[in-house]
Amino acid sequence: MEAFLTPEFWLAVGQIVMIDILLGGDNAVVIALACRNLPPELRRKGILWGTAGAIVLRVILIFFAMSLLALPYLKLVGAALLLWIGVKLLMPDDEGHGNIQASDKLLAAIKTIIVADFVMSVDNVIGIAGAAQGAGHEGHQMPLVIFGLLVSIPIIVWGSTFVLKLMDRFPLIITVGAMLLGWIAGTLAISDPALTAYALDTDMNRYAAGVAGALLVLGLGTLLSRKKS
Repeated sequence: MEAFLTPEFWLAVGQIVMIDILLGGDNAVVIALACRNLPPELRRKGILWGTAGAIVLRVILIFFAMSLLALPYLKLVGAALLLWIGVKLLMPDDEGHGNIQASDKLLAAIKTIIVADFVMSVDNVIGIAGAAQGAGHEGHQMPLVIFGLLVSIPIIVWGSTFVLKLMDRFPLIITVGAMLLGWIAGTLAISDPALTAYALDTDMNRYAAGVAGALLVLGLGTLLSRKKS
């Protein structure tokens, strides 16, 4: 119980919720598109059951991701992916959702939400698994992940429009979120089992790696976004 009262635990919860909000905007759009042809009385059921199925699937994916991160070099790969995801957050978004098919059948809409969320959840899974690594005791990582996802569900389902408007009005939120992913990438990379022989995983080195990752994302994202625009 004491582990749930530590600053590390609540910091990791905050990171998970922020990652899910930042990277969950597309998921909220998918939910709306998949359910748009449902009768009004079925839309709420489609949203709730589709979201619940997607969250359960994501917890399973994160469980496997966290298990795989115990293997040498995979944290380095995950860190590289997180860095790129953070950089992409800072670049203009050209992606659309024209391929999301609506349905007038409840089960078909739920299936669409779950399948689309599965395809789009690679960034969320890697980010959340990386954040959970910093939670402290290994036995509390999955409860932390589940708790963080549960907290983020109502924010995404009911507050996604407000959050997206807030991001449009205050782009600094997206920048901070991208740098957070860079921070997690740095701390994740330095704790890779392949580097244990070099004794790099100290508090000071982890802090330095986090700062370096955050600054790398900011620098690359700013540079590439200027070139793209």
